[in-house]
Amino acid sequence: QVQPVESGGGLVQAGDSLRLSCTASGSTFRNYNVGWFRQAPGKEREFVGAVNWAGSNFDYADSVKGRFTISRDNAKKMVYLQMNSLNPEDTAAYYCAANSASYGFPPRGYAYWGQGTQVTVSS
Repeated sequence: QVQPVESGGGLVQAGDSLRLSCTASGSTFRNYNVGWFRQAPGKEREFVGAVNWAGSNFDYADSVKGRFTISRDNAKKMVYLQMNSLNPEDTAAYYCAANSASYGFPPRGYAYWGQGTQVTVSS
């Protein structure tokens, strides 16, 4: 069992970049696939992207392909979401989620969720 914790959100201007981080307690974080999601006010939660346990396989939503990049450093128990060319439509609470790698990639669901970090992009 892991508990993801996100950080790195903030207020930026359109065109700026921002990097979110996700860490989790427990030495087994390396055994989990990790996904990023976001939810804007009044909208449903949206998949952003995911990375497998080894950091060798990725899945991205079409809306962020070419702008967002996920990476992970298992030695540091960290997963990153690098967001470039941000626009106001990217404004949302961003969530990190984890699921055991034994269920395959990309995950069909996630068992463990963080509390989220807010990203606000001004025009």
